[in-house]
Amino acid sequence: MNTISPRRKILLILVALLAAGVSPNLFVAAQAGHSTLHHLALVILLPSLFVLAVVYGLARLWGFTDVHHQMSNGIIAGLVATLGLELVRQIGFHMGGMPGDMPKLLGVLLFNRFAQGPSLLSNIAGYAYHFWNGAAFGVIFSLIFGRGRVWLGTFFGVLIGIGFMVSPVAIALGVGYFGIDFGWGFAATVTLAHIAYGLLLGLVIHRLNTGAFSLLSRITELF
Repeated sequence: MNTISPRRKILLILVALLAAGVSPNLFVAAQAGHSTLHHLALVILLPSLFVLAVVYGLARLWGFTDVHHQMSNGIIAGLVATLGLELVRQIGFHMGGMPGDMPKLLGVLLFNRFAQGPSLLSNIAGYAYHFWNGAAFGVIFSLIFGRGRVWLGTFFGVLIGIGFMVSPVAIALGVGYFGIDFGWGFAATVTLAHIAYGLLLGLVIHRLNTGAFSLLSRITELF
């Protein structure tokens, strides 16, 4: 059992990371033209949520309480951090720093109602998807870095923001990479919003993940 458990734990973590990484990349894939977000949500997002739920249950069943707790803490921290991101993003949006209300756009794409526009249900779905993406990044951060550091969370958030600004999403929105075709407000809003996200993520994870191991620490268990 001593030789199997570390390998099983690492495999479980890797599956969790892959499943958690699906959701944030679907919007990018859709904007890159691979398929519609509506289709991707049905055939990829929903199965990934099921896989993550199975991993969460297996971690508890097999006695990997650290993995189980770090997944829970990652979700909590990610949701709290997304609240901070939303506060900054909403301020930036109302000051003209964004070309549209991103969660509402996500809802329109999820429900394939681009011609009809947003509805109450699509708005709810869009915000749910947006907040789940934040929670998914929280799970990823929590499992990879363990307790981490506040500065590491902030850096992680900035990297997510940069990734967003150089992704096909920026082109699809018509703002260009780093919002060069829209104005400095776009880059400022996205950067500040993701600094807020990363800062809160790092703070909450550091507080909740006491005694947690990082993924790199778990890999050393194999040797």
